[in-house]
Amino acid sequence: MDRSDIPGGRQAFQPQDLVIALGLLTRLPLPAQAFAASGSRPPAQAAWAYPLVGLVVAVAAVLVAWLLGGLGLPAPVQAMFVIAVTVVLTGAMHEDGLADCADGFWGGWTRERRLEIMKDSQIGTYGVIALVLSLVLRWQLITMLIDAGALTTALIPAAMVSRAAMVWTMARLPQARDKGLSRQTGIPAPPALMAAVAIGLCAALFTAGWFATILVSILLTFATGLLARAKIAGQTGDVLGATQQIVEIGCLLSISAFALS
Repeated sequence: MDRSDIPGGRQAFQPQDLVIALGLLTRLPLPAQAFAASGSRPPAQAAWAYPLVGLVVAVAAVLVAWLLGGLGLPAPVQAMFVIAVTVVLTGAMHEDGLADCADGFWGGWTRERRLEIMKDSQIGTYGVIALVLSLVLRWQLITMLIDAGALTTALIPAAMVSRAAMVWTMARLPQARDKGLSRQTGIPAPPALMAAVAIGLCAALFTAGWFATILVSILLTFATGLLARAKIAGQTGDVLGATQQIVEIGCLLSISAFALS
């Protein structure tokens, strides 16, 4: 279930991959036949479409912001609804990953204890702090971008680049658990990884200060990966979610620095 030599995994790209990716990363109601059509194809082979999931989520959030702006609502209110849309569409799975990693990485003294804490459904102090800081920071950045008329060219690339970062982490870090969502999903084959990265890079080219945005994304992806390797010797679904959140915030910060200057 790890590589493209598994039956059903040899074709690098298939039409239903976007549906499979949407099924994994969102709570959208999707036709069951689309998943049945994938057969024995490993879910990780659909990872190339993760940045496109970011596109879908971000476009929905931008449309809501446009609608609320047309109704005359202020930017802070629009920003709150933008975040709410992304949370609802994704089931807050990335935010949950960030909180679990914060609790586990700094709440346990051993690898086993950290993994145990991350699996616990209860949230601790570190998780609450991480969520509050990330949500407040995203809300402030999105508010400023709305005021500057730069929400579309910031949120959409940030959502796509951050999900490409997830694919890189999936492919380059070993799985820290013998079971769980990450283990069930598998490891993306090189074509899926390269396609995801290429889509993310293309999206970043449309941002203000695109070079800085790409550099920040790379640095944050590597830094998160190094931290995960040091704390739990690999990656889990929570690590992937935390990677998405951290890289998205980094992208928004970088884009804001240029768009608002």
